[in-house]
Amino acid sequence: MSAPVTAPSLRLLSGDGPALAIRPRPQRGLGAIILRPDSPDLIAGVMIETGALWPDDRGFFTELFRFGVPGVEAPFTSGFSPSAQISVAASFPGVIKAMHYHRLQTDLWAPVRGQLQVALYDLRCKSATFGGVNTLYLGEWRPWRLRIPPGVGHGYKVVGAEPALMVYATDRFYNPDDEGRIPYDDPDLNYDWELQHK
Repeated sequence: MSAPVTAPSLRLLSGDGPALAIRPRPQRGLGAIILRPDSPDLIAGVMIETGALWPDDRGFFTELFRFGVPGVEAPFTSGFSPSAQISVAASFPGVIKAMHYHRLQTDLWAPVRGQLQVALYDLRCKSATFGGVNTLYLGEWRPWRLRIPPGVGHGYKVVGAEPALMVYATDRFYNPDDEGRIPYDDPDLNYDWELQHK
């Protein structure tokens, strides 16, 4: 008689609020690579807004986020108020900034220079996509804006030879008590940050 097959045990993340956990991934990989803003593989609650560039002989112009437009339903920026914070992060080539998560905060990301390999991991125990992993390639060549809800772990690696610059908005002021961190090379996340097309 063979032993029963059991699911790998969850690793609960400490903290107040909704239950968050890491569901160990048996195989190293990238999860679902998201190539369209309406991909059915997108983690529940994550949204993508495509950006537009208006180039001319001086350079280009692009809009990042519109907040509080009266009479306009804007699901991408809903919940953002005067208490939103807008920040910028610069990262050198090859840098990995991952993984972190929030229990309350929603992030809007807009990479404006360079290219990023973005990793998302659904930590929400009650989510329909719990344990799901997404990889997106964003930046100058794909000017998508990304909405990351609370409970979705997120991080990125700068790919290519140029530094990356990301503007991001949060729906509340920075609170270190709302931020959790998981090492980028956590064996249970089992995410592959290596160069894929060698």
